[in-house]
Amino acid sequence: MSTSYRIGLVGKPSVGKSSFFNAATMNDVPEGAYPFTTIDPSVGEAYVRVDCAAPEFDEECTPSVGYCDHGTRFVPTKLVDVAGLIPGAHEGNGLGNQFLSDLNETDVLVHVVDFSGETDAEGEPTEGHDPRDDIAFLEEELDQWYLGVLEKGINRYETGYTTEDDAIEAELAEQMSAFKTTEDEIKRLIRRVDVGFDPDEWDEDDRLELAREIRKETKPMVIAANKMDTPEAQANFAEITSDPDYDHLTIVPCSAHAEKALKSADQAGVVDYRPGDPDFDIVDDVSGEQEQGLERIRDFLEEFGATGVQAALETALFDVLGVTPVFPGGANGLGNERGEVLPDCYLIPPNSTAEDFAYSLHSDIGDGFLHAIDCRTNRQLGKEYEVEARDVIEVITTN
Repeated sequence: MSTSYRIGLVGKPSVGKSSFFNAATMNDVPEGAYPFTTIDPSVGEAYVRVDCAAPEFDEECTPSVGYCDHGTRFVPTKLVDVAGLIPGAHEGNGLGNQFLSDLNETDVLVHVVDFSGETDAEGEPTEGHDPRDDIAFLEEELDQWYLGVLEKGINRYETGYTTEDDAIEAELAEQMSAFKTTEDEIKRLIRRVDVGFDPDEWDEDDRLELAREIRKETKPMVIAANKMDTPEAQANFAEITSDPDYDHLTIVPCSAHAEKALKSADQAGVVDYRPGDPDFDIVDDVSGEQEQGLERIRDFLEEFGATGVQAALETALFDVLGVTPVFPGGANGLGNERGEVLPDCYLIPPNSTAEDFAYSLHSDIGDGFLHAIDCRTNRQLGKEYEVEARDVIEVITTN
């Protein structure tokens, strides 16, 4: 069980986004090198890795969802493959409006970019396209979308639909509530961009800068630098990651094709491969051609440490969002009344307290919260205790 986080997979058509989705979820979403292969958002189950706590207690876990493989727990999360995006989406071009509303259902974005430069701005085959253009284009589309919503809030404020003493941050928070932002957050971001609290004094640049800050805060993003198994992509990657203009972004080298190939070969019993691992074993007879293909993938893994698909998802959830994995313990330490050992691993928001964790288990458990127990140390924890990654916690409740 986990709090359901949704990772949005975005990118222009034909960059390998559906291949990435299929590799992460092993779903069969159509893959094609033409625009709008994906029309409706596909939602699949992907997994993020957490070191299982059971071995520390000399126990073997029995997961109720996901699975455990040699001490690595694969915890499910939702992956949303959002419909193809083209320039002008914020003005309704392509599937623009649908794209933006689907995007809003997600907590963090993985932007799949073809770093080989073999797809142009519209997703058509080309050579020598600069991946920087794609990175900029998605950020600009989202900024313009946010700006449109922000302008409506400013307009409402200025035309006096608000009460006399309503502050601008209250109006903007209400207008932008779909982005899961709050009055306090808007206030903090207005201070950060240093534009003052009187919207009459904001020029176009101020408004865009504020919209951009709100977007970065509410839709954080990881770049999956895809097709890194080509020399062109590797050259582009080296150039872009050493450019200080891109320091604000987290860029993960990736080959969705390699991950899909390894998972398919693993399912067919040809290789032994665990998602995210830096190597694999060939365990069955393969043709000379298959062996050559697998060895090319092995070279890629040696160079980059993994295919990058797992790393992109985990970077998005754990590094960018700061999500905390926690194991609920039981009355017998790890087990519950059914004899299951650490059946669940919850993914909860950063800076959650023991009481917040209790509420994530069930509202009744939170309502009746007395205290929690750290199952490793048997120490009693109060409701203000800030939960840490991989804590094993038993909640004592009147309910």
